[in-house]
Amino acid sequence: MPDGALAIEDLTDPVLTATQRDVLDQLERLSVDLDPAGLIGQAVEKTGLDDFGTADFRPRLDAYAGAVEADSGNTNLNRLILRNRIVRLLSQRLLLTDLLRRHPEIHDIEIDKPIIVVGLPRSGTTHLVNLIASDTRRRALPYWESQEPFPLHGEGPDVNGVDPRFVRCAAEHEASKSMTPLIQAMHDRFPQAIEEEVEVLDLDFASYVLEWHGRVPQWRDYYLGLNQDEHYAYLRTTLKALTFLRGPRQWVLKSPQHCEQLGPLTRTFPDATVAFTHRDPVAVIQSAVTMLAYGDRLRRREIDPEGLVDYWIDRVERLLRACVRDRELVAPDRSMDIPFHQLNGNEMSILETLYAYNGTELTAEALAAFRGYLDDNPRGKHGRLQYDLKGHFGRSPEEVRSRFGFYFDRFHVKEEV
Repeated sequence: MPDGALAIEDLTDPVLTATQRDVLDQLERLSVDLDPAGLIGQAVEKTGLDDFGTADFRPRLDAYAGAVEADSGNTNLNRLILRNRIVRLLSQRLLLTDLLRRHPEIHDIEIDKPIIVVGLPRSGTTHLVNLIASDTRRRALPYWESQEPFPLHGEGPDVNGVDPRFVRCAAEHEASKSMTPLIQAMHDRFPQAIEEEVEVLDLDFASYVLEWHGRVPQWRDYYLGLNQDEHYAYLRTTLKALTFLRGPRQWVLKSPQHCEQLGPLTRTFPDATVAFTHRDPVAVIQSAVTMLAYGDRLRRREIDPEGLVDYWIDRVERLLRACVRDRELVAPDRSMDIPFHQLNGNEMSILETLYAYNGTELTAEALAAFRGYLDDNPRGKHGRLQYDLKGHFGRSPEEVRSRFGFYFDRFHVKEEV
């Protein structure tokens, strides 16, 4: 085991703390209603608004809530979390529609030459996007803002300039750390960390994000059948509104979802510069399913390690096959492929290439910000985990890797596991 690596001995057969058991037991007595009409009513009551924009979102809302309802393995805690998520998304959709009505000039804002990071989860996308976002000329989406992108009417910063949306996010982050403390070593979503913009695409109930919160294959299939050009256009409008509130600067974006949506992505952001990160899918999968299994001690009534790994092997294969198929949609002079094993330690030369492709000057201030971020955020800052793909999930690295020959043939990827 690597020096200092953390081992989760009870990953697939969790031993809950007294606090965890108490929370689950107390919530088990609740009735969690996922009826879309009731969720809409709660969002209307919360915001005092009733215009959701185009009504075409309703079938997607029904499919979204229906997928959560069909997932019988959820604890009541997770049902409540997902219910609150849907109400939050509906409330934010109402606030966005109202903002666009009051300020139609938002539609005239340009999303000019964004840098977009595209790659699998756990492949260095978070590191790269946070690094680029340290350039103060860049507009990015911090986690606190991704959860409540638009303020409630009458809300604003306090006398110290602190946004109440940030305060709420920070409180939730502290509560999450106390319940699942090892998440920080896997993927620390602290309030200021840069988040995926597909979180705000979910205001249109059209992203893959729900798959990370439950076992929702019916939502996956529904999402894959959507016309994503329409929904990426909604995303672009959302980014314009965010620029109006807290801009204007050039955006840096990132999401693994873009791997399978390169057509809509390039048509929506035709002048984007795209950085593709590539990593051994076995390392990606074992990291992702370990993180998910750890969270499942609170989300799921039972841990299903084999079902979990089977789902994400398939899901990662779908993402990568689409990426290989569509990679050439992004022109060579606007994109670069970055192997994970070459990312750590070579960030400055990567940034030089990206900024040249993007037509943006690398100023002394930007270079200093990049170096400062790298110094303050070494790999493994919050600790490292020991992974055991075979022991925990019953799959050997060779067995999993055999599914991904097409990916190794296309990109310069180094075997890690």
